[in-house]
Amino acid sequence: MPLPLMRGAMIKDFKEFLMKNAVLALAIAFVMGAATQKVVSSIVADIIMPLISLILPNGEWRSARIILSSGVGADGKEVVNAINYGNFFGNLMDLIIIALIVFLITKALIKQAPAPPSKKCPRCTETIAIDATKCKYCTTDI
Repeated sequence: MPLPLMRGAMIKDFKEFLMKNAVLALAIAFVMGAATQKVVSSIVADIIMPLISLILPNGEWRSARIILSSGVGADGKEVVNAINYGNFFGNLMDLIIIALIVFLITKALIKQAPAPPSKKCPRCTETIAIDATKCKYCTTDI
């Protein structure tokens, strides 16, 4: 097979693969997710956490920590063993807000399909198809 024909067929197959397997939609969703993460991190760092830092004594919420022990290392530098709860709390706020935004976008864009018409079996009260002549649960004729 000549090279130009093979290249055209390969490009056609690749386009078909992208559309059939929704890879392109996944790539777009990934890029949008990365952009959303930056915006949400900025909201948390620049708007929400300054309000929370009013509660903290020194106002530096990302550096808030509980010092467990401290000492001097072999190189003469101070070594601090601490629980960095400020950084954890900031990351937790990022997660909560990102989850909320994904939930709201999903609710806005994906509408649930209406339930197919149905009726209740007079004997067992299970929901069955509207045109059913026999209940699939209790096998009563309808």
